[in-house]
Amino acid sequence: MAADRLEELGPLGAKDSKALTPQARDRVFAALGSVGTRVHIALSPRTVDRAVSRGGLNDLEAETFAQLIRETAPDVAYVDACDPNERRFGRRVSRFAGGTTRVVSRHHADRDLPIVGAASIVAKVLRDAALTRLRDRLGTELGSGYPSDPQTVRYVHELLADGRPAPVWLRRSWATMQRVKPRRPARTLDGFTP
Repeated sequence: MAADRLEELGPLGAKDSKALTPQARDRVFAALGSVGTRVHIALSPRTVDRAVSRGGLNDLEAETFAQLIRETAPDVAYVDACDPNERRFGRRVSRFAGGTTRVVSRHHADRDLPIVGAASIVAKVLRDAALTRLRDRLGTELGSGYPSDPQTVRYVHELLADGRPAPVWLRRSWATMQRVKPRRPARTLDGFTP
């Protein structure tokens, strides 16, 4: 997005996607196309699981931000820091991006900076659309897909209750999976005979 158009984002309503209703997000998402190009990278559950298994989720996020930076080549990139140390995260993104773009990394950037809020809206609208496509394909209600949603937790629990493996569209590293996957009953020493 051209720097001279950044001031248009606030009046459009670009802010943290969590602060907007679904209808407002859709409206802002559509309007964003008139002030800039919406770009995104969708990561597969397998990619996320692989990063989590090696303790590299923050690196995956930094690498993905860097890929977007390389594709769009801005002078300055603003990112929402997922690392407790926002400067360290910014340096990591900059290193992965090749160091030609100045990276400004901040906590709560989606709340405080309209450009990052716009990015959170793009991500949320596309995520919700993907969930709707999955819901339609499966022909069942999945809930919101968030771990705080009892309907989602119930659906995942029922899906895995008979010991079936998780489908490819479900992240195995998702914390909710660890809470709902069936566990084998514990066996005590009393159950063994010599």
